Amino acid sequence: MENGAVYGPTTEEDPGPARGARSGLAAYFSLGRLPMRRLALKALQLLLSLLAFICEEVVSQCTLCGGLYFFEFVSCSAFLLSLLILIVYCTPVYDQV
Repeated sequence: MENGAVYGPTTEEDPGPARGARSGLAAYFSLGRLPMRRLALKALQLLLSLLAFICEEVVSQCTLCGGLYFFEFVSCSAFLLSLLILIVYCTPVYDQV
C-alpha cells in the first residue's frame, strides 16, 4: 500500500464534459437537436434579419421617418429574437425550458 499502486485505478480524474475534444464553451453547443433543413432556415432567418437591419442603418436622410423607425425596430427585434431562439435550440437551456 505504500507504493500507491492500490489507489491508481480509482483516483484518476473523470474527464467530464469540459475536457476532451470539445472543451469550454463549445461543449455546450449542439446542432443535433434541429434537423438540417430547419437549422438552415433558422440561420437564413438570422442572416436576413441582420441584413435588413444593416440596410436600414445605411439610410442617412429621410423626409417621413416614422416608417423607417418602425422598420428599424422590427428588423432589430427580429434579429435579436432569432439569435435568442437559435441559442436556446443549440444549448442545454432547451431541455430546461
